[in-house]
Amino acid sequence: MTLKDWVREPLVHFLALGALLYVGLTWGGTPVDPSSRVISVDDARKAQLALAYEQVMGRAPTDAELDARIERYVREEVLYREALRLGLDQDDAVVRQRMVAKMDMTASAAAEIAEPTEAQLQAYFEANRARYAGARSVSFKQQLYGDRGEAVAGLAGKTGPDYLSDAGQASSLPRAMNDAPLREVEARFGQQFVQGLAELPADAKWHGPVPSGFGWHIVRITARAAEEPDFTALRPRIANDWRSAEIAAREELAYAILREAYRVDIAK
Repeated sequence: MTLKDWVREPLVHFLALGALLYVGLTWGGTPVDPSSRVISVDDARKAQLALAYEQVMGRAPTDAELDARIERYVREEVLYREALRLGLDQDDAVVRQRMVAKMDMTASAAAEIAEPTEAQLQAYFEANRARYAGARSVSFKQQLYGDRGEAVAGLAGKTGPDYLSDAGQASSLPRAMNDAPLREVEARFGQQFVQGLAELPADAKWHGPVPSGFGWHIVRITARAAEEPDFTALRPRIANDWRSAEIAAREELAYAILREAYRVDIAK
């Protein structure tokens, strides 16, 4: 990034403002008096109000509309200053959180419109590949029992992967499923069973008991698989996730730098 680019970075402006505030407070600068009785509406302020109107309405304001907008601004400024003079902003959690949010927004403004390079997206994708994995599948065998005690006894009697393959209760449930999508397993066995499967290793040994709405199961998982994510198809989602991560990182960086200007005394 060139010096010219750095100068345009909102984060640089944010940090510079923080530094100026710090210097001002540290070296005895005089803060603006919120109870000042003078409200100045200069040409720059008028232009700002007119631009805000145009952004909302899609056209420039007429003279009458601009006068009304100025009067609205004056009203807001009067009430705002009076609220500050009365200390209504003190110990107000809502005001505090809004100001904190605005500082975070200032620090992360550039990231919200930033366009990541392909290299940045690829790096983010590789670092978070598990997040984008597709539908998972599982291969397993199961035996159903009426209660937990019977399932424990059935598990204790296992001497091999297929020993007593016809043990357990007869039911309409399949005794084996191969490369079955988890959504299909859930449709047949229920969510509780799928949650139980997630806790078992795929080591081709019998485990359990695993509960379901049908009873108790002992299960032998032989394989698990996940569909490989497609970077091209997922690119819009990856870009949004990258941007969110970048925003969070910039907010934390700005805070960390400004935090260095403060001394915090915590009572012991």
